Amino acid sequence: MKLLIVEDDRVFARTLCRSLERRGYEVETIAHPDELDDVLVRFRPGFAVVDLRLEGASGLTAVARLHAADPETRIVVLTGFASIATAVEAVKLGATNYLTKPATTDDILAALNADATGNASVDVHAPATSLRTVEWEHIHQVLAECDFNVSEAARRLGMHRRTLARKLEKRHL
Repeated sequence: MKLLIVEDDRVFARTLCRSLERRGYEVETIAHPDELDDVLVRFRPGFAVVDLRLEGASGLTAVARLHAADPETRIVVLTGFASIATAVEAVKLGATNYLTKPATTDDILAALNADATGNASVDVHAPATSLRTVEWEHIHQVLAECDFNVSEAARRLGMHRRTLARKLEKRHL
């Protein structure tokens, strides 16, 4: 079973790689979507774990390219900056699941092997969304629309670029 990790955090990528190799996966790791062409020529993964925010790039680009190369590839998007907008876009582009960090190797494997058809029995009566969450999701929707360009997103949101950068640096709870 071949698995590709697209992650710019080298320490996390190495740790995840080792953990997956111990579980029988043949793992390849890249840090940027630009490296995909070379990898896909020699390594045809059946599974992929893609970080949403890569240094200088969006993981959504990698999701789209992986799905275009092989629609059967099971792709999990992993992010510390989850939002409804990016989750929807990831699934539209071919991701089979979307997880927030921190996620364990067991969480990732469960997401990779989960039924891709969905589960109609999921509880739809979620608690009311907080104002903080609504703001966070709106910011990430605008970021996704701007292809994760912080300056353009700040302009569209009507805030200073540094203010937006500070909001993005804070951990969303």
